[in-house]
Amino acid sequence: MKANDINRYPIRKYLARLNIYPAKEKGYYGMYHSPFREDSNASMKVDYDKNLWIDYGSNDGGTLIDLVMRIERCSNGEAMRKLEQHLSGTNSFSFQGSNIPKEKEPETTIRITGIAPINSPALIDYLRERKIDIDIAKIHCKEIDYSVNGKPYFAIGFPNDSGGYELRNKYFKGCTSKDITSLKAGQDSCQLFEGFMDYLSFLTMKSWQRSPVDVIVLNSLANLPKVTNTLTGYKSVALFFDNDVAGKRAVRNLHSVCKEVIDQSVHYTNYKDLNDYLCSRSMPKQAVKRKPGKGLKI
Repeated sequence: MKANDINRYPIRKYLARLNIYPAKEKGYYGMYHSPFREDSNASMKVDYDKNLWIDYGSNDGGTLIDLVMRIERCSNGEAMRKLEQHLSGTNSFSFQGSNIPKEKEPETTIRITGIAPINSPALIDYLRERKIDIDIAKIHCKEIDYSVNGKPYFAIGFPNDSGGYELRNKYFKGCTSKDITSLKAGQDSCQLFEGFMDYLSFLTMKSWQRSPVDVIVLNSLANLPKVTNTLTGYKSVALFFDNDVAGKRAVRNLHSVCKEVIDQSVHYTNYKDLNDYLCSRSMPKQAVKRKPGKGLKI
């Protein structure tokens, strides 16, 4: 698939899939809070007609591929591969016909064709790249064979409370159904993770097979309203959110509803998220079977 074809997909729809929406609509363009930094002025412009973006605060800008490279911190080739697999399941977008995509929000048809323990060398290599302990990943995840509109793929699958899976491989980030994952330990404290890679990163850093307290993995900040009432019942909630505008906003909001909020992002403040912090460290040791301690700190 050529870069020109990929760059025709609307940037605003890509951002919406990341739960990033314009702070101001101006007809043919929108002004967004920059996803790269704290930005109270909504200084990133997305031109809907030209399908280009520019961040006036950092002087960065370009096409959809350029945006994905910046957000995912990956190369041009990796960004194209990620988008190609994502767009292969976009029914309403054609790379052969008109240059104007349909306005209807695309629906991706993901069908699970097989579930097994993680064994694929490619997926194990991906976990190693993310510095995740393989034994820990095998406890919490499965290897999922799936198809998107008839095309076969495979990925690491993390189960959610709806019986679906969050899917990850080197080039794809998606799900069969969007829901939280709750793991009960019967404690009065809770750890709240934005994504399952952050949860696996935490366990890897602690050399724990499981957390000693209750855990909720949101799998998307869009799921936060689902758990707000549940969180009010805990004496304390430790938050492991991304260091971006949406993550910081979520932390502030939870301070008003929870009895005690512990923002753990202070331990990885110079990094995008907990996994990014883990990747900056040396290779982790293998998980050991031992009784975990009481501390929640990293």
